[in-house]
Amino acid sequence: MNDDWICGRLGEDEPWALGAVNPPIFENSLFTFETAAELAEAIKDEDERYVYWRGTNPTVDLAQRKLAALERAERAKCFGSGMGAISATISSLVSAGDHVLVLGSIYGPTTQFLRYLEKFGVTHTHVGDLTGLDSAIRSNTRVLYFESPSYMSYRLVDIAEVAAWASGQGLVSVMDNTWSTPLFQKPLTMGVDLVIHSLSKYVGGHSDLVGGVVAGSTELIRPIALTEYQLYGAAMSPHDAAKVIKGLRTLPVRMAAHQERGLAVAAFLDAHEAVRVVHHPGLASHPDRGLASRQMAGFSSVFGFELGSDDRQVVAAFLDRLKVFRIAVSWGGFESLVAAPALTIEESVRATMGVPVGLVRLSVGLEPADTLIEDLALALEGVVPLA
Repeated sequence: MNDDWICGRLGEDEPWALGAVNPPIFENSLFTFETAAELAEAIKDEDERYVYWRGTNPTVDLAQRKLAALERAERAKCFGSGMGAISATISSLVSAGDHVLVLGSIYGPTTQFLRYLEKFGVTHTHVGDLTGLDSAIRSNTRVLYFESPSYMSYRLVDIAEVAAWASGQGLVSVMDNTWSTPLFQKPLTMGVDLVIHSLSKYVGGHSDLVGGVVAGSTELIRPIALTEYQLYGAAMSPHDAAKVIKGLRTLPVRMAAHQERGLAVAAFLDAHEAVRVVHHPGLASHPDRGLASRQMAGFSSVFGFELGSDDRQVVAAFLDRLKVFRIAVSWGGFESLVAAPALTIEESVRATMGVPVGLVRLSVGLEPADTLIEDLALALEGVVPLA
């Protein structure tokens, strides 16, 4: 099925919509039944039947169906946040005494959650690349978790190779695909078992919602929906689901624009004398550009670059001089944002993650590329050029 059709029209012409151009938002917290027997039967399938908002809701269900179709998944489950999806997914796959294997750099709070699980007897190990997997796996390893491109470093892994290795070892592979969106990369088609997205980023696209989703086989999604989803209470609201649906309608158009502007800005920085290196997998200079061309259909506009200075005051001054780029966390919205991780995370965490002091993260929005480049050029005037 065509991705553009899925984003714009899938499920929106059904009778329950009553011809409304915007699918109705079901605000009710519960649904009634004609008989006690009907309610008892519905509760058995509360992940699919409309019983109580905590289980599912018609508006949320439509968003889930669209996201599942985009990822070529049997099912998807939406959560009230990206971390809601991540924590529920990992929890569903492990028990006390199990081990999680992490490949490459991943979202900071995901690592924090894995550390949190240690008090329940679940351990984890980080490995830098594929060569370290064989020596890091244990008899109690159950999950392989990774991102591609990786968090902050924007390095790629061969997704099909990683998924095949995990499958051969009897592990469930879980990948965070937020950076690419389902339009530019479809990990499930390359053998990954479960895919996670923060819907707060590109899918929502307007910095007005917080949400998450996990997609995969019914066999893996249904236990999450029946247990962790309900017990952890990270239910997505129908209003946020409606924002997801509206965000999906324009996702193909927005991602094309993000890609164009992001590459233009990255190319400018790549040639600037005050920039040490640009970490954007769409650039010819990126070490994984060949792999990107094989497993990705496009590039989003979040990337990092390293200033020629590792002086924290210089980095902070650079951010402060920017006028169009706004200083903030998160990314993927219509507005362009900037952050310097070394200025906001603990030194021990920064060193462990290998984040250079001079690393700056950009989220290139939908403003004109030349306006963004001019903003960066003026701010870079205060940075000492590389020797």
